[in-house]
Amino acid sequence: MLVALAAVMSFASCDDYETYGEKKERERDAISEYIRSEKINVIDDSRFHAQGDSTSVEKNEFVYLPNSGVYMQIVRKGAGEKLEENKQVNLICRYMEYNIFDKAVQSRNDYNPRNYDKMSVTRTGSQYTASFSSGVMFSTYGASVPAGWLVPLQYIRVGRQTTPADEIAKVRLIVPHTQGHSYATSSVYPCYYEITYQREK
Repeated sequence: MLVALAAVMSFASCDDYETYGEKKERERDAISEYIRSEKINVIDDSRFHAQGDSTSVEKNEFVYLPNSGVYMQIVRKGAGEKLEENKQVNLICRYMEYNIFDKAVQSRNDYNPRNYDKMSVTRTGSQYTASFSSGVMFSTYGASVPAGWLVPLQYIRVGRQTTPADEIAKVRLIVPHTQGHSYATSSVYPCYYEITYQREK
């Protein structure tokens, strides 16, 4: 993981001559290539809402959300209820992070069920604020939660599995640097994520 991050920083230092506009264009090109190579079917938000705020996994649909620039596929909407308003809730998240520029997994905590990141979230209307308090994301990038991680919360339920039929929420995201963690933001690179969300016990 540290090697991957060092490579990212080295990569960024070699490209110091690029303007910010050029870096953003390169990021857009990388996202477009990733969408093509993964045969992702991009739908707009109006179709997403018409489908009941859902995406077809079978059709490999990702909705493009223009307000954030995030592409999202809801694999499972989750069990229980959505986040309540004006209440601090601790969520357990398991994830895999893939650097789209490097074409490599950059960090993850989903290889062992005992591993997770704990995230404290508060919802105020349609706005969400959050911070990590433990886990791989916390130790690697700090307490700040990437804004892209909060985008799915208005569409998913975050309850725990209480019956065999229940499934915890899972999403797939393509996150541009503007919605990413501090390394992605400063070096201007996009990441792909697979994330599950559930309430802490």
